[in-house]
Amino acid sequence: MLRLMSDAKQTWRLLDTGTQPAANNIALNRALLEARQTNQAPNTLRFLGFEPCALLGFHQSAAQELNLEYCADHDIEIQRRITGGGAIYFDTTQIGWELYLDKQTLGTADMTAISSRICTAVAKGISSLGVDAKFRPRNDIEVDGRKISGTGGAFDGDALMYQGTLLISFDVEKMLRILNIPAEKLSDKAILSARERVTNLETLLGYVPERAIVIAALQQAVENEFNVDFVSGELNAIEQELYGEAIKEIDHPEWIGMIDLPESDRPTLTASQKFAAGLLQVNIAYDQVKQRIKQVWFSGDVFISPRRTLVDLEAVLRDSHVDNVDVIVLDFFKKRHVDMLTLTPENILGLIKMAIQPAEVVA
Repeated sequence: MLRLMSDAKQTWRLLDTGTQPAANNIALNRALLEARQTNQAPNTLRFLGFEPCALLGFHQSAAQELNLEYCADHDIEIQRRITGGGAIYFDTTQIGWELYLDKQTLGTADMTAISSRICTAVAKGISSLGVDAKFRPRNDIEVDGRKISGTGGAFDGDALMYQGTLLISFDVEKMLRILNIPAEKLSDKAILSARERVTNLETLLGYVPERAIVIAALQQAVENEFNVDFVSGELNAIEQELYGEAIKEIDHPEWIGMIDLPESDRPTLTASQKFAAGLLQVNIAYDQVKQRIKQVWFSGDVFISPRRTLVDLEAVLRDSHVDNVDVIVLDFFKKRHVDMLTLTPENILGLIKMAIQPAEVVA
């Protein structure tokens, strides 16, 4: 009897909170995570949608990360997440998915292992819709080398909130114009390049799949991975109380503006160099105070194969300390076969340092 009981499937809760303003969704994040951390709520899979918004990472400044004028002109709500990471754009063409789990269920606190497990499972769910989705370390899901779902997780004590978005159909140009990125990256060529880096289900399938079908596919994938059954539910009384407290703080200008740093403190550094293999340019969003590379954009006409190499390098350099750049870049190229004609990893590293050097002098 004990063995049979131990083999029985657990029942987890399924929540679908629909499309809501950003403040509501962020307040629900806090309420659900806090309730799971204090063991006052079950393991939960939540599906959600956002009205058009730009979401800051918890430690970011809107003036540094966003095109505030564009957001105001196009009714894009600005909000701050309870988790770190970079600024992202949400609208109704995306489906959000979130898992609230305890550490015991996961059996580890290693976020690399957790990301691999959850993203691999979700990729199988996406694939069941008729595409070939795969997990790409550190925390993306892609189809044919193009990102279709970004993810991330955070622990609160022994509770994990792991989040992801699935692009159903997506306006890449609007995303670029909302984010505070170099002007040259907004050219027609740059927008086309950005479109080559991401994809969505509408483009891949030739139609927009029904929301219910997408949700069912992802739900089934999580059920299979964790050997559980889902039962649709609602917020319990504790979560409703926590939500009420959270929304008062989050739906307020002081929450959004709690970090208000001038754009000048986050300069975009640029360097370019002509090599035998072609012209290569790098733009770097750089935090002078923390000496961290927030984001890197490569452009130019150099020959590199596979074509996605520089995109992958941009990803691994994101939010890295300047002291670690040498190791990151050189290790990146040691772990893969890349044809760059006469261009070398040291050339690329030197270009990055060329861009950063003026900021280091000022600091």
